[in-house]
Amino acid sequence: PGVEDDMTTDRLVVVTGATGRQGGATAHRLLAAGRPVRALVRDTTAPAAASLENAGAELVRGDFDDPSSLPAALEGAAALFAVPPVAFGPAGADVELEFARGRALTDAAAAAGVEHVVFTGIASTPGRPGGSEGKKRIEDYLRERIRSVTVLRPVRFMSNYLGSTPIGLDGIVHGVHRHIFPPDEPVQIIAVEDVAEFAALAFDRPDRFAGRSLELAGDAPTPVEAVAAISEATGVTVRYEQLTHAEATALHPEIARARGRWAAGSRWHADIEALRVIHPGLRTLAHWLAESGADSLRKRLVETASPGL
Repeated sequence: PGVEDDMTTDRLVVVTGATGRQGGATAHRLLAAGRPVRALVRDTTAPAAASLENAGAELVRGDFDDPSSLPAALEGAAALFAVPPVAFGPAGADVELEFARGRALTDAAAAAGVEHVVFTGIASTPGRPGGSEGKKRIEDYLRERIRSVTVLRPVRFMSNYLGSTPIGLDGIVHGVHRHIFPPDEPVQIIAVEDVAEFAALAFDRPDRFAGRSLELAGDAPTPVEAVAAISEATGVTVRYEQLTHAEATALHPEIARARGRWAAGSRWHADIEALRVIHPGLRTLAHWLAESGADSLRKRLVETASPGL
């Protein structure tokens, strides 16, 4: 196995979504391991792109909505980390556009002779096998066109607590974290750095991970336990509020539908203990807070604290 491992670590990986959270974490993780990375970005001057270039990535401009930009980005690559962006229209998710982007990337990868694709989607729930219709269609198409495909399906990111939320969902605003989940039931979460770890494992051992789909989570606190841990780690009091059905509907009908599915028992179901066998360093919320989350959250919470708090 040592020889096989050595053979796979010097092969070029193209990373899409490289200025986003999963793509950025994965590109930096692969670069840290000495693997050549080509980062597909829409804007080579973006700060996140410059950070990747400084870490040793080759930057290439490309856009899923301009398929002619993709062949040059994939030329000579052995492997691909694929994060086709979700497309939103006025009515919510634009499944056709999302699938068109995934199909364009897949076709370009197949034409370039890419042998292994790690595709990251979203966690599945009973009755929603690929997490969403768009993701499932891209997954199926990838499996038709590419010899070796590994699918990662992460649950909600721990870094979502850092989000700025103009719509009033997720993140922490004025000391309150609001979401669709019941306050006292476990909700699986994952550190985006661990998505990168599983991607790196898959690229290092393609034969072991080919054809596999991994539901990814690292911890499962209740929302109330999570805000208690955040309060303790940051020294700033944070409380949790569950959105009512009416509030969720007012934000967006899709959020209300997601709240309804969750209330009806449709839950993420990653096997955290089995994942920890594959990746013993899998982060709990406490680990993530100690490593980076608490410092980042403290800065944000101080910035967004309302007068008088």
